Amino acid sequence: MKTLRLFFSGTFLFTILLITGCNRLYDYDNTPPSKPRNISTVTGDNRVDIYWDKNPERDVAGYNVYYSYTYNGKYTLIGSTQSTHYIDDGAKNATTYYYAVSAYDYDGNESDLSEDVVYDTPRPEGFNQAIFDYYKSPNNAGYDFSKYLVLSYKDTNADMFFENYNGTFYLNVWDDSDLQDMGQTQDIWDISYAPIGGWIPVKQGENVKYTKAIVGNTYVIWTWDNHFAKVRIKNITNERMVFDWAYQLVEGNRELKRGNLSSKRNSVPDKVERKY
Repeated sequence: MKTLRLFFSGTFLFTILLITGCNRLYDYDNTPPSKPRNISTVTGDNRVDIYWDKNPERDVAGYNVYYSYTYNGKYTLIGSTQSTHYIDDGAKNATTYYYAVSAYDYDGNESDLSEDVVYDTPRPEGFNQAIFDYYKSPNNAGYDFSKYLVLSYKDTNADMFFENYNGTFYLNVWDDSDLQDMGQTQDIWDISYAPIGGWIPVKQGENVKYTKAIVGNTYVIWTWDNHFAKVRIKNITNERMVFDWAYQLVEGNRELKRGNLSSKRNSVPDKVERKY
């Protein structure tokens, strides 16, 4: 009988401890995580990659990603993830999106939205495109970013053209456009924004702006109709230049805005005026 009493007493005590322990283990937490910080984006072709810092709380279960068409507008949930990277593959080229991120924990508490002003405008891009030396192949020396088209360097829609002058290679734009060498890059995505200044000036008596074409360098072009493009050179031979490119469809996007621009280019010069 004594043994039986001890058994029931021990069982009762174990049950009490188990219930107490479970209550402690599953105490409800009503404190939300902190807001995610350092939100950033990488522009793609009909997509935007969104990044942020990992939250410091140990009970963070994941993150919600939201978008809006204005910073102060209504934000709509587009997806959730457990990582600190999300791809918005529903984004459309030429549309600007504002992004915000929240964190949530295992009890369902969600933080406020991140406060960073983060927006992006997807744009088209291309890879391994070739154009040719305008001396030898004038009809295939130019490129039109708006139509993704190889054309004559003298076509009114040509945004840039390639030149091999006695073994020295140049990237050229007409004098109604701008050009800047951004230096060596690992890939086309290294340059995110068009620069504010530092554009190559046109020299007296010339009608083109130009810089040496170097494999591995990325160049930004401010086109005659107020768009921005970037070009990274992958390969050069005596006959041609191969490059990757990206082009912003939204006029004046990336901080810079020109005035008194024509929406139509009437003509370009019949020949290049250069002082070598």
